[in-house]
Amino acid sequence: MKTTDSKHGGTRTSTQAREAARTGAGAIPRFTEFIPADLGIDFVKLSPPMAVASAILILLAFASMFYRGGLNYGIDFAGGTMLEVRFPKATTVADVRAAVERPGLREAVVQDVGGAGVEYQIRVLGEATETESAVANAVKAGLQEKFGEGSYDVLRVETVGPKVGKELWRSATLAVIAATSMMGLYIAMRFDLAFGLGAAVALVHDVLITVGALLVTNMEFDLSTLAALLTVVGYSVHDTVIISDRIRENARKMRKEPFDKVVNLSINETMSRTIITSGTAILTTVSLFLLGGPVIHSFAFALLVGFIVGTYSSVFVATPIVMAVQRRRGIRV
Repeated sequence: MKTTDSKHGGTRTSTQAREAARTGAGAIPRFTEFIPADLGIDFVKLSPPMAVASAILILLAFASMFYRGGLNYGIDFAGGTMLEVRFPKATTVADVRAAVERPGLREAVVQDVGGAGVEYQIRVLGEATETESAVANAVKAGLQEKFGEGSYDVLRVETVGPKVGKELWRSATLAVIAATSMMGLYIAMRFDLAFGLGAAVALVHDVLITVGALLVTNMEFDLSTLAALLTVVGYSVHDTVIISDRIRENARKMRKEPFDKVVNLSINETMSRTIITSGTAILTTVSLFLLGGPVIHSFAFALLVGFIVGTYSSVFVATPIVMAVQRRRGIRV
């Protein structure tokens, strides 16, 4: 007896078909499953201690803010002038700093760009009394007195006024609030109000802890760091959507089961995807942080912390909020 194999465009005997079914020949190969879907981890039971850990981290963020007096704003928000200069031979940070410490400059920050001692970024923050050109000229005059005429090249000069910096900070704050609110609204419309509330709380949690990490490490907060925060908001809600979708799917199939069992099963089933996706993103940001140079350190650091915290919050912040809302609705949890 022969059977038609339309997929392969030929015929084969029933014996061959049975042998192919037994050995799996002709089947689509499956990738190795690094993390099984039936891990059986009780994530619901782990939620209370994780909530305590999150509260401690947020309190540390606020304590660090009061201790340091706020974020380490770059010239984008604090206002000021930035010059990038290059020397023909290696020069120490101390020598460059000594050259630009002048009475007319309120605060000068010197940073070695690239670590070779040849290229430096000089930022005069929060300058409110001198004109833009006067600040740049004062820095150049100091370098000339210290190293001599024509001993360096000016690669670029950027200036942001204090008023513009304040407006940028106001716009940045509104952007983060708007992004968080819209993401929470999107989840609520796509799934349920409980899921939307959980997503919004998780996003606020992610932003607070990421900003807290920037405070503790005294990383510079500029427009690139703001872009990292908005990226973290988008990434975190993406992971929350995946878990929420699986919870909704399993809740329809397991109507008689307690909701906590549905949540645990859903998180376990999506854990492989979560770890692999987050792992690749984290490895990329680690490489960016280690090899990208000091200019993008704060950007890469914010992404790194945000991706880790965003993955964590999708499991231990968003889902417990959903369960709490469902419990208030009288659903068996």
